[in-house]
Amino acid sequence: MSTSIIAMGVAGFVVINLVIGLGLLSLGLGAFETLFGKPKLTLLRSTKSGNIFAFGFRWNSAKEPAAIDTIRIRLFNPFGSPTQSEVMKPFEVKKNSFGIEVDMGPGFIELLGAKGFDNAIVQVEVSSTKDGVAFQFDMRGPKFKKLVAAADETVQGFSAKYKLDVKKTSKPPIDIPIRSFIADTVPGHGPSLKLATNPVFAGEFAGAGATGGAAAAGPAVENFAVLKVWIEPGCIVCNACEDIYKEVFEVLADTCIIRPGAPLHDGLKIQESAEACPVEVIKYTKAS
Repeated sequence: MSTSIIAMGVAGFVVINLVIGLGLLSLGLGAFETLFGKPKLTLLRSTKSGNIFAFGFRWNSAKEPAAIDTIRIRLFNPFGSPTQSEVMKPFEVKKNSFGIEVDMGPGFIELLGAKGFDNAIVQVEVSSTKDGVAFQFDMRGPKFKKLVAAADETVQGFSAKYKLDVKKTSKPPIDIPIRSFIADTVPGHGPSLKLATNPVFAGEFAGAGATGGAAAAGPAVENFAVLKVWIEPGCIVCNACEDIYKEVFEVLADTCIIRPGAPLHDGLKIQESAEACPVEVIKYTKAS
């Protein structure tokens, strides 16, 4: 009986600690998201004269995708005049963090000059008309004026600081060359490599004149020895090289290898194998 009670007590202790641990973890992640993951608005210095509002906006566009295209500045001024005011301007769609200068029109200067501004609340909203997403930032009137007046970073500097102008490039797809020696289905054999080393097409290369054959009919080609042959990453295990020169190439489940002690005296066959490789991963160097 006492053993069961002790076991239950230990199990309860473990469960309680697990719950507490998960709760603390959740609070920690929430705090991290609040401090570092939330959208951020930065007021910037305009390089132009007039009714320009310069700002930078950073957010996790992967987590919250949106086509941002509008800026609104609202004034809530219950103890002054006017009691409410708003200026709004659209701009070119931005799908990732950005910095921009927007001409807000004369209403922007009137908003800043409202009576009682020091007791008002200013709300800056960046939004997407297409996605119905809005990010709002509220601050007291004096803080807004101070941030506008103290801003010393330009849009160009902001963009450079966060590398917003760096275009992301993707690696180009593998360019698999068209091989003229890939023949159509041969009756009784299926698709075949139209090479001199393939006995199916031996009659078509009768005039090649080289042992191990050249890749096409023509004058005799002098054979050569190979110093080294190797396989670079990217093999698609198509078996073409092994079909041509199985004494050198061995195709495994996920790649191809050079057989130990492989003969390297027939360079023409190794050359054919390299040319037949659709992803061009067979490399070799000729013996001097």
